[in-house]
Amino acid sequence: MTTTLSGGQLLVQQLQTHGVAHVFCVPGESYLAVLDALHDATSIAVTVCRQEGGAAMMAEAHGKLTGQPGICMVTRGPGATNASAGIHIAMQDATPMILFVGQIERGMREREAFQEVDYRGVFGKLAKWVTEIDDVARIPELVSRAFHIATSGRPGPVVIALPEDMLTELVEQPQATRAPRAFATIEASPSAAQLQQFAQLLAQAQKPMLVLGGSRWSAEAAQRVADFAAAWQLPVGCSFRRQMLFAGEHACYAGDIGLGINPKLLARLQEADLIVLLGGRMSEVPSQSYTLLGIPVPQQTLVHVYPDPDELNHVYQADLAITASPQGFVQELARLSPPTARVWSAWTKAIHADYLAWSDVNDRTHPGALQMGPVMAHLREVLPQDVILCNGAGNFAIWLHRFWRFRQYGTQLAPTSGSMGYGLPAAVGAQRLYPERTVVCFAGDGDFMMHGQELATAVQYGLPIIIILLDNGMYGTIRMHQERNYPARVYATELQNPDFCALAFAYGAHGERVERTEQFAPALERARQSGKPALLHCLIDPQAITPSATLDSLRAQGLAQQAAR
Repeated sequence: MTTTLSGGQLLVQQLQTHGVAHVFCVPGESYLAVLDALHDATSIAVTVCRQEGGAAMMAEAHGKLTGQPGICMVTRGPGATNASAGIHIAMQDATPMILFVGQIERGMREREAFQEVDYRGVFGKLAKWVTEIDDVARIPELVSRAFHIATSGRPGPVVIALPEDMLTELVEQPQATRAPRAFATIEASPSAAQLQQFAQLLAQAQKPMLVLGGSRWSAEAAQRVADFAAAWQLPVGCSFRRQMLFAGEHACYAGDIGLGINPKLLARLQEADLIVLLGGRMSEVPSQSYTLLGIPVPQQTLVHVYPDPDELNHVYQADLAITASPQGFVQELARLSPPTARVWSAWTKAIHADYLAWSDVNDRTHPGALQMGPVMAHLREVLPQDVILCNGAGNFAIWLHRFWRFRQYGTQLAPTSGSMGYGLPAAVGAQRLYPERTVVCFAGDGDFMMHGQELATAVQYGLPIIIILLDNGMYGTIRMHQERNYPARVYATELQNPDFCALAFAYGAHGERVERTEQFAPALERARQSGKPALLHCLIDPQAITPSATLDSLRAQGLAQQAAR
């Protein structure tokens, strides 16, 4: 007995087999056969986006939160190149994701047909795997491979090109003797010998530090680490934009290891005699431009646990390198019994005290009528514990990363790749996945305008996300570096912005303008009660470039450095 399906129908059937419940897309004529098949696939929700970069970022956010590949569909040529920003995020952030791209008909290739792109050439170094399905009968095989590649080892993005004529071609599917299976992520665990060696290195340490990062985590794995840290009284830091892996109020939390790191935490890391790097790569940002650990041999004893053996000893020669996923590794930690005397207990308490002081919002003042210290204090007080906080790139994010104390897993969406414009699409993706939860997007003015059109997507689907837009009229991070390196030579960093409140109204969202500190709390409450996507246009004094510096102070610093040269 056989069933006749089109390539589009067979593709959607395979997505259902692998448990896909959501697709983010911008439609295109090149894959209309897939859209037609999705019309009847009631188990898959489709979010129609306004720009392919936004769609790809939504899919990437979905992958971050679930550990399952986020699915994005775009059309050929400019559709695919627009989506490349999301592919880059997924690659650097080790996020499972699959991008399906409509392609020209097979018989037209290599003639520079309309919107023709060589996807293997364009995405070959940007994605984990790139392929093109020429034979409709191979759809089940190649889609299965894509799901396994996207989630195995170090997760990442897969790009699959779909020739338009292949999608309309019919194929007979014989009734299988065995039902097709969904993909399964393979968890690698440490050997008994590796676990014993880890315990010995830890027992010999005087000043250890556990650093969490990367992907392949779960709420259960994060809880196991918290329990292990508490039992052993170990200090735990989180890599750049991975603060959700460990609760900020936990007695062992050390702080985030990224941009603008607490100087005291940096000194502690340099002083540590054992660093356990679990799940992360200690790349440029957390390593402070590759200065924190010696290369290739760190000055500290290094235990590196990572799910992909190709990453181990790639930059840093570890004293103990373990090929294991975070989940696989932490499941084994319960086998270890903590020592009776924990010689590093006072060290851990001092590190946590440093973090509490660094993240204290009290008495934080900066130029301007709107003070972010009280704003962050209010957000800490009123937002629920499971709120999902999203942001793109820019100095505005310092307020969130430094002063918000993340409380549980699955509450942070932020690109370690430093991609601007990520926050709003990520918030849309998160709210589509978890309609019952509160989702807040932090954005700067320049950051928001990268993908601000996705506010229309939020309105279309009735998603009550809250956007806290900090407007200082400039590309703040670039201006900060400009004043340090080229003081008093401001060029190409100033912005003339729209009335963001009016823009929100134009989209059909709730909008409010916040100019003074006392206006923020009631504006936030009205936004939450509106039931609509809501944007709070917060006017920040341009001098308030960071929590601890002004533009004038940076300029003075730059001028002093110039004079000293």
